Amino acid sequence: MNRLACYKEITTKELQEALVRGKNQTHKAVRSLGEQFKSCVSQKGMYHGTGQCDWTEGFYTGELWLMYEMTGEESFKELALKHVHSFHERIEKRIAVDHHDMGFLYSLSCVAAYKLVGSKEGYEAALMAADNLIGRFQEKGEFIQAWGPFGAKENYRLIIDCLLNLPLLYWASEVTGDKKYETIAKKHIHTCLKYIVREDHSTYHTYYFDPETGLPVKGVTAQGYRNDSAWARGQAWGIYGLALSYKYTKEESYIGLFKDVTDFFINHLPEDLVPYWDFDFTDGSSEPKDSSAAAIAVCGMLEMSKYLGEEEATYYTSVAKKILKALVDHYAVKEEGASNGQLLHGTYAKKSPYNTVRDNGVDECTVWGDYYYLEAIVRCLKDWELYW
Repeated sequence: MNRLACYKEITTKELQEALVRGKNQTHKAVRSLGEQFKSCVSQKGMYHGTGQCDWTEGFYTGELWLMYEMTGEESFKELALKHVHSFHERIEKRIAVDHHDMGFLYSLSCVAAYKLVGSKEGYEAALMAADNLIGRFQEKGEFIQAWGPFGAKENYRLIIDCLLNLPLLYWASEVTGDKKYETIAKKHIHTCLKYIVREDHSTYHTYYFDPETGLPVKGVTAQGYRNDSAWARGQAWGIYGLALSYKYTKEESYIGLFKDVTDFFINHLPEDLVPYWDFDFTDGSSEPKDSSAAAIAVCGMLEMSKYLGEEEATYYTSVAKKILKALVDHYAVKEEGASNGQLLHGTYAKKSPYNTVRDNGVDECTVWGDYYYLEAIVRCLKDWELYW
């Protein structure tokens, strides 16, 4: 029996109301931040302004582009284009770009600018970012190294998040005609999916390889509760990453993997349909939620539903709309003055006895959660052309 059968899907009216609130919250962010970017997480519900220094700045620019696309308000476009100029300067001067998160930074900002308004500066910046990303490809092991000095043994690993960075490479091949970007993306996907998905269809956050031989070594967590647990946001990256991988490759095996990884996520959701930060925890736990994981998963289900048979597409679309309703009803910012963000109760990183992180953005808005929440709403309201 479908355990979610008794839940209601979000309605068009509720989506339209949520979009209006989202627009108002974006205006609030612009008023409070000026031309700066949102910090990666809020502090007591409020974002402070930041420059180009992290992996997350693209999400706020993506939020601006979504609001411009849905409202036509020129102020959103004008600020987004100022951001694009900043992204161009960042990659040109190589400011904080020695990592794999070029897609998170440049797809939602510069590729979007090129697609929506034909920005030449966005086009140039995104291509430079794509070149930077393929520069982190390790021939031994055939993967894009996520973090740290290139080739360093302690950082010779991939992480599941990178599946969302790869659309930048497909775009680069599409606009230049050069297949080198696409070839590297496909090699990385193949390696990642071969090792990152466990037998029970949960996922590792990161996976190490031997820098001398390229052979697989072990899967470990960075932000999950423990090495063998399922970090909720990592599972969500897997859902959306598989949907995007299928979109660009049409590799049939990715359909089955998508269903496996997504069904694990769905089957382990708590009663309110929004996961705790790690699937080791469920109803009754005092651990924090991660609303951003729910928003990412919704976008992935909606994307993959385009490519499935009618019955399966209907099922995953329905689940996505039920989770989105939970977010809109219980996690979205509604109280006046409570936040300049969009989506409450996210978690960036939670310290455990077994992981390597410190508490950061626990029970706060996250800038990526804000973006994916709005993307999910937009996807349900129109036939949306991806920035990814």
